Amino acid sequence: MELSDRGLSLLKKGQKGLFYAIFSRVGIMIVLLLLQAAFLFLMLYRFAQFLPHLFGGTVVFTVFMVLYLINSRIDPTAKITWLIVIMLLPVFGALLFWYTQSEIGHRAVQGRLEQLIGQTKEKIGQDEAAWEALEQADPEEAALARYVRRSGCFPVYSHTDATYFPSGEAKFEAMLPQLKAAKHFIFMEYFIIEEGLMWGRILEILAEKVREGVEVRVMYDGTCEFSTLPFNYPKKMKELGIRCKMFAPVTPFLSTHYNYRDHRKILVIDGHTAFTGGVNLADEYINQRERFGHWKDTAIMLKGEAVRSFTLLFLQMWNITEKEAVFDPYLEAPAKGVVADRYLDGEEKKTVDPHSEAPEKGTLSVPHSEVSEKAAKEGSGFVLPFGDCPLDGDKVGERIYMDILNRAVKYVHIMSPYLILDGEMETALKFAAEKGVEVKLILPGIPDKPMPYALAKGHYRSLLDSGVEIYEYTPGFVHAKVFVSDDCRAVVGTINLDYRSLYHHFECASYLYRTACIPQIEADFEETLAKCRRVTPETVKNEKWTVKLKGFVLKAVAPLL
Repeated sequence: MELSDRGLSLLKKGQKGLFYAIFSRVGIMIVLLLLQAAFLFLMLYRFAQFLPHLFGGTVVFTVFMVLYLINSRIDPTAKITWLIVIMLLPVFGALLFWYTQSEIGHRAVQGRLEQLIGQTKEKIGQDEAAWEALEQADPEEAALARYVRRSGCFPVYSHTDATYFPSGEAKFEAMLPQLKAAKHFIFMEYFIIEEGLMWGRILEILAEKVREGVEVRVMYDGTCEFSTLPFNYPKKMKELGIRCKMFAPVTPFLSTHYNYRDHRKILVIDGHTAFTGGVNLADEYINQRERFGHWKDTAIMLKGEAVRSFTLLFLQMWNITEKEAVFDPYLEAPAKGVVADRYLDGEEKKTVDPHSEAPEKGTLSVPHSEVSEKAAKEGSGFVLPFGDCPLDGDKVGERIYMDILNRAVKYVHIMSPYLILDGEMETALKFAAEKGVEVKLILPGIPDKPMPYALAKGHYRSLLDSGVEIYEYTPGFVHAKVFVSDDCRAVVGTINLDYRSLYHHFECASYLYRTACIPQIEADFEETLAKCRRVTPETVKNEKWTVKLKGFVLKAVAPLL
């Protein structure tokens, strides 16, 4: 794979900008952020010395904080971490806790998100036929769909083809012709974009599409400014006719908002094709650059009605970053149950709210039996795209994972780059195994970060004791985020088994039920498993003492990492 002269010239502009960013604005921001952090901790330290006298002693204040934490609605594992911090550093730890829980920095974003969801919750109605077919096929699946619908505008679809990609290379190969075929719009939202062969090939196509009159929008997480892209990259994209912005760009001011990152990977083309999964737009994801051995990743492509949910997810996130209340045409409220705008399909459809009573018989435009038979015949099954937001207090991704574990009968097979579990998820994994369900985890054999690697190993012994099977991918690093269970349900998306993904990141995924690609997902798991070494009590015992010590210590503060 090679870049054309134009593709190389586009990248060279960015490389020059990156050089100047590192040695000018970015460097200044780092210094200013460090100075503010030092000032904040100095103020907290000084206040901590004064506060015990005000309340009559450190012991009284510490007891109050312990009682407050016990009665708070914070995750139980996070409670333990904060209790440790406050017990070790009574007043200073309490003040740090209040600062992190104060919502300073992201309160405005949270309000903006609630406004957007409120204005768009009726934009995509639930198709009656699909809902009735799912209820008939499996009431428990319908119950899960009802919960997901409650958390946002996420209908379940029956007319969507899903294609699974077992590697970043396969996804990249499929992306290029889809991008070239775009006629109306291209929306891209990625956690990481890095200059190189992958992004160069894509950027070349995007620039060509803009000249053809296609609307192109690109959004990436603001942390890229420190690692992969220059600070003025949106301006450079604008010169090409591409609308581009960073989510939560890093500024010279401390904010709790930096804790919430846009970890989603979404590509939408013309409202009929969407991609998601673990693959970012950087060369290591397609093994053009080796960082941690062979990079194992996965992705999925949807074609059909379910793409509308990813279109809406992108547009909601795009509007969160607007400083003023400037809304896209899609936010003009349509009649209830009608989808009508240039991005979300102009066809009017009858809809039903899954919160309400089941529709009366005879009200469907197509009988549910016919829909169910058609889905079974074509193997299309049901697709439920969803997003997970760290600001609404609803852990959608974790609950879907636990629902799969709780309802599994034969097996649950999982691939994840990280394993930093709270008590609930660890219990769900162990309980499934103890019921006789085959629970297998594939984790990296070569880690990308030493601390998460050590923390993952801290869970090994407990999981193994309950019968969970753990494997490590010997060729390199597993970045895939996959659950597959009982040959009938799966999740492919961006959600890791760690605190960052489950609590602090904006995430997305596709829940699949009886889709034709599920056997392929399971086959890929088995093929990957053949390249893994199995973790046993003996290998855990023989682990390096330094890794054990790291995991032992870091487990106490895992929710803060």
